[in-house]
Amino acid sequence: MLINLTFLRTHRDYRYLFLGQLISAVGSMMTYIALPYQMYELTQSSFSVGMISIAELCPLLITAFLGGAYADRFDRRKLLIRSELALAASTGLLAWYTWATTPSQWVLYIAAATISAINGFHRPALEAMTQQLGKPEDYAHISALNSLKSILGSVGGPSLAGFCIATFGLPAAYLIDGVSFALSLLAILQIKQIAFVTPEAATSASPLTDIQEGLRYAWGRQELLGSYAVDFCAMIFGMPTALFPAVADMFADASLTSAQAVGYLYSAPAVGALVATLLSGWTHRIRSFGKAISISALIWGVCIIGFGCAHSFWLAVLFLALAGGADAMSGIFRMTLWNTTIPKNLRGRMAGIEMMSYMSGPMLGNAESGLVAAAFGTRFSIVSGGAMCLLGVSLCAIALPRYWNFKSMEA
Repeated sequence: MLINLTFLRTHRDYRYLFLGQLISAVGSMMTYIALPYQMYELTQSSFSVGMISIAELCPLLITAFLGGAYADRFDRRKLLIRSELALAASTGLLAWYTWATTPSQWVLYIAAATISAINGFHRPALEAMTQQLGKPEDYAHISALNSLKSILGSVGGPSLAGFCIATFGLPAAYLIDGVSFALSLLAILQIKQIAFVTPEAATSASPLTDIQEGLRYAWGRQELLGSYAVDFCAMIFGMPTALFPAVADMFADASLTSAQAVGYLYSAPAVGALVATLLSGWTHRIRSFGKAISISALIWGVCIIGFGCAHSFWLAVLFLALAGGADAMSGIFRMTLWNTTIPKNLRGRMAGIEMMSYMSGPMLGNAESGLVAAAFGTRFSIVSGGAMCLLGVSLCAIALPRYWNFKSMEA
């Protein structure tokens, strides 16, 4: 029943990668919280906060595909190192800018776009390493450990961000993120050389040719398309994080500041995901990935509706925690499906496509929730988004029967 930690204990390279990425995950959450909080303080507009996600999405539409192609062509460890150096420099400059001058709304959008563009090279290289570090029978356990790593960062990061912003100010939050990347680099440098370049990938005409090959492969695999589409629907309609600053203002009082409330709201899904992941030992026995992913997404939608209807702050936090638990289960099943069925020579490119599915959905979802909130109010935006999530996930299961009925022999 409990998560299996054997792979983490016995595999040195994965242990260094896990620890390094855990440190940077905590730091990244500092910027993830600080940017929308700073934008809301500057503009008092949920729409402006939602537009951060559009600024992040635009460059990601290019770099995620290029990053996936490069991850199948070159040394993934070196790509990861260079990406983290660029991320450290970007967040360091953002800390200096916030400290030295009065922030501009457009500079914040540019900063968000730059960090997102770099992540388009970082994440595919990181995700593609999984198949090089373990065997197929290890993938379900590695998926749970990767989920645990991200969740631990998401639990500690928002609470630390809320405390840091309230106590030391926004520049400190960005600076901590930059330092976390530097510490992560030290861990990555301890990893033995990881390179997986097939002759086909090394001699193909161009990265664009590689990208086209990856897209053709994904289009021919309905189980992959379903895993992307379900998560995309759940996130684009049921992702209300752009509204967290506004929700925090609704519940703020003498005992709970707005900054503290924002920290709790961002931490709640991660706390629920942490509990679910720690109890995820049973997931390696699941073979019906299509059904498991869809049911998890439906539970997410129901919990988001509950969050939007809650009139008590702590009840709202509870619903967010339950939603986070459902999302963690969906993530574990999706990562296991991808790693057990995608060939190694395509893993980087598929990781780029996966990144588009699980990152563009939340980004567009933040923009959608901000637009609807501006027109009809915060609560309506959250509840209607949860309802649309339920509808979208159900339609995906109906339209993609091979996805819904897919069973993996490797699980």
